[in-house]
Amino acid sequence: MNFRNFGETGSSVSEIGLGCWQLGGDWGDVDDYTAQKVLEGAVQSGINFYDTADVYGKGRSEELLHKYLKPIAPNAFIATKLGRFPDPGNSENYTFENFRRFTENSLKRLNIDVLDLTQLHCIPTELMESGEAFEWLRELQKEGKIKKFGASVESISEAQTCLKQEGLASLQIIFNIFRQKPITELFDDAKTKGVSLIVRLPLASGLLGGKLNPNVSFPENDHRTFNSDGQCFNVGETFAGIPFNIGLDIVEELTKMIPEGMTLAQMSLRWILDFDAVTVVIPGSKSPLQVPDNASASHLPSLSESLHEKLSIFYDAKIVQHIRGKY
Repeated sequence: MNFRNFGETGSSVSEIGLGCWQLGGDWGDVDDYTAQKVLEGAVQSGINFYDTADVYGKGRSEELLHKYLKPIAPNAFIATKLGRFPDPGNSENYTFENFRRFTENSLKRLNIDVLDLTQLHCIPTELMESGEAFEWLRELQKEGKIKKFGASVESISEAQTCLKQEGLASLQIIFNIFRQKPITELFDDAKTKGVSLIVRLPLASGLLGGKLNPNVSFPENDHRTFNSDGQCFNVGETFAGIPFNIGLDIVEELTKMIPEGMTLAQMSLRWILDFDAVTVVIPGSKSPLQVPDNASASHLPSLSESLHEKLSIFYDAKIVQHIRGKY
């Protein structure tokens, strides 16, 4: 596993991390045994960066990290998020008192004294623009409850708003072969500011894994069922906002570009890692077998300049017109 600096003077983190949304149960049920094996596989693959949120399974994801990760990787870097917990929910969440409560509850579930990183969890744009939520995070930092703070965002404009905030350590963004805008509209600014980029949805909810087909059936409690067209939250969080059947057609064309010795998933992850503005990529996995396959992208050779150019042209010609949701 290769490592990158988290911030200019920050921790060294594995460039492939593990997204832990699925451990909360929003990708279909994940039992404790499977969660344990996924986390053990991640540690064995050299992964030391784990991204979760208080809302994932209403705290279950954080609890599982305490139960199964901390005993075998006590120094793992755990990034969590706050702002979308259902109690009290919606606009009532956005007070300093509730932010402190959410933070203290995450500390209890993870059984630690201070959070490595807490991130605003796709909060309303107007709250980002006012800057008030960042003041709350700075106060929590002064209180010794968090080491660093960042923001998970839906759009480039939200990312640019957050970059204006003093002390911002990271931005979590959607970035993959289906969503290439950050290359030209965010990466240089983030590098100039010394802000780490955490990439979520690198495989577009499994589409860029190359193993889905038109007859696949997802569980009812899998967001790929209940949010396929943005019925419950931003459509961009599911299949990166690409309609599923169109995404399958795009994937079929992408398979013709895979370098010899790689899978589509490995090519997709390697493509992201080839950008030095990226700090860590956080694919999720419900299967312990997927974890080492994803981690292996760290050791693969960079894609050729000609393939990068080809994928850029393909994006402009065949993908961008199908993107839905904030971007």
